[in-house]
Amino acid sequence: MSDAFGIYLHWPFCLSKCPYCDFNSHVAAAIDQDAWRRALLAELGHFAEQAGGRRVTSIFFGGGTPSLMAPATTAALLEAIAGHWSVAEDVEITLEANPGAIDVERFRAFRAAGVNRLSMGLQALDDGALRFLGRRHDLAQAIGAVELARATFPRISFDLIYARPDQTPAAWQSELRRAIDLAADHLSLYQLTIEPGTAFHPAHARGDFRLPDEDRAAEMFELTQEMTAAHGLPAYEISNHARPGAACRHNLLYWQGDDYLGVGPGAHGRLTDRSGAVWAQNQHRAPETWLSSVEKTGHGTREKTVLSAEERLSELVMMGLRLTEGLSAARFARLTGRPLAGALNRSGLDMMCAEGFLRWNGDYLQATAKGRLVLNSVIGALLA
Repeated sequence: MSDAFGIYLHWPFCLSKCPYCDFNSHVAAAIDQDAWRRALLAELGHFAEQAGGRRVTSIFFGGGTPSLMAPATTAALLEAIAGHWSVAEDVEITLEANPGAIDVERFRAFRAAGVNRLSMGLQALDDGALRFLGRRHDLAQAIGAVELARATFPRISFDLIYARPDQTPAAWQSELRRAIDLAADHLSLYQLTIEPGTAFHPAHARGDFRLPDEDRAAEMFELTQEMTAAHGLPAYEISNHARPGAACRHNLLYWQGDDYLGVGPGAHGRLTDRSGAVWAQNQHRAPETWLSSVEKTGHGTREKTVLSAEERLSELVMMGLRLTEGLSAARFARLTGRPLAGALNRSGLDMMCAEGFLRWNGDYLQATAKGRLVLNSVIGALLA
């Protein structure tokens, strides 16, 4: 069992639903902040009985838009976590925010509550693109939010979406250069994808807009890797870039296969018991269902199962190969009891290495730059 242990808390509410978003986020006319505080505290208490004795190394408030949460709720949850578990002195506490849902006093209140890392959903540095993406803020608000965040929190990050309709590599290069100038120590840079259940899905199917073709999207991806690396923000994961030592520790839990709790609607968790079995836990997705369940039973768990050996293997491979450093054979063996090379499809592994999609770097199996462009296919060959 690793020393790393995280807690994810989900706040499902947003001021509006973005057309590209397939996260568990909901627009509500009114939010009973007191009821939600009580429920989140209750579910934390429930999980403390299952996972007591652990040392918390990271806490992540995700959403939705957690910056819409009352700062007093954030403070109460952090106080409860410190009461249920020991907390590392250098614990990373991240809160997600949108530029259109912030002000100076709220930022200061979140900082006073203990938040030491802010992650903002800018999504674009272009007013036309922001309107297309359904964002409530404009470019001036985005820049102002970054400046305020840098003045308030020790660490900040922001997200951008590229490979948008009609976007050229030259336009993305200019936008990315501006983003790098604005950035502190972390950037999350995602290609626009069209997901079922989003407003963009039927619009794209109707032909209302077209995304850049695969070659142009790949060119923008490669440009992203080159520019961020040249400016001291190399990729440490497919879509995440950071200065040395500034990687998001909480997200590393997921990619490295460590344990974490998921609290709130739709949250997922992974817990290793004393026998070494890994439990996957999923909470009810609909906010009203989750809230009702917690009020009745003290938790909103919808499903709790033990991962099979093959499920655990697949998760570790799929997540670990997203990291630039790759998948550690020693870590894999410790978590599964199996040697990495022997657990994978041998012919698929040999072929991926021979064709330059994968390489061994000491203990680590890494996707090359070429392999990262087609990572899903590479992983498919390994797990066939």
